[in-house]
Amino acid sequence: MAFLFDSFEHWKIYCLKTDKTLDEVVVEYETEQKGRSEGEIIDGLGKAWKVMKEAVHSGLEEEMTSRSGMINNGAKKVYRYPTPVLSKEFQNLISRALAAKEVNSCMGRVVAAPTAGASGIMPGVLYTLQEIHQISDKRILEAMMVAAGIAIIIEQKASISGAVGGCQAETGTAAAMGAGAIVFCLDGTIDQVFNAVAITIQCMLGLVCDPVAGLVEIPCVVRNASAAAIANSSAQIALADVNSVIPVDEVIEAMGEIGASMETRYKETALGGLAATPTAQKIAKRVLIRDIDVLPDQES
Repeated sequence: MAFLFDSFEHWKIYCLKTDKTLDEVVVEYETEQKGRSEGEIIDGLGKAWKVMKEAVHSGLEEEMTSRSGMINNGAKKVYRYPTPVLSKEFQNLISRALAAKEVNSCMGRVVAAPTAGASGIMPGVLYTLQEIHQISDKRILEAMMVAAGIAIIIEQKASISGAVGGCQAETGTAAAMGAGAIVFCLDGTIDQVFNAVAITIQCMLGLVCDPVAGLVEIPCVVRNASAAAIANSSAQIALADVNSVIPVDEVIEAMGEIGASMETRYKETALGGLAATPTAQKIAKRVLIRDIDVLPDQES
């Protein structure tokens, strides 16, 4: 059991061998590895789910302006815009992903799922899924358990850190977690859940981590919304039994290889990509000067 989560293949084999569901196996793993009871695990997930929903509400109802000024109530603007591009449900999805991530950028309370930089994706996905399909909190928590298992494997086979593997590792993993959770909640098979993960990662391979001024704000916030959309599209494809062709374990290994070969300037150093553009450099200089200016007041 200690090495169960080294691959999706072994996770599936163990489920079939023991006649356990994906979430039940994660609970078993957690109890053996962490020494926590099932009740404690579920209680912890319940608290995390509560924080996720609160982050969505805060982002859509409270003032969300970051210290840098780059984040300025974007989620509310999207949520209230009168003309949905596709549907109100889709508008709600991306608004909620933006909202929860804006709370993080404005120093609010979020759940790192799997990281703070990707903290808007799971709340946006799960909140909207629950609303549309009337899914119980119990089922949502079970899906969160499955998402945790997905993240454990990705962390071991590749990375969940932007500093190690680029944004594909952060928002890519969160989107994969969301896609797997959606398929699980809608009674997809193990293969469909894993296909959703594979398809999601395929869509996000090579995404660099290039935060403007070194802050997890731009382009991180809008990427959370895009990743939430990709999670839903991947889930829809997987539920229809469209095969990812490349097995999920091989897809994750490819992500790890790409992350390892990615140049340092594209991995959260703010030295390349969008962070190196003239506008971003001006913003970085302005933000740095502002921070220096306020230091004496803070010390006094």
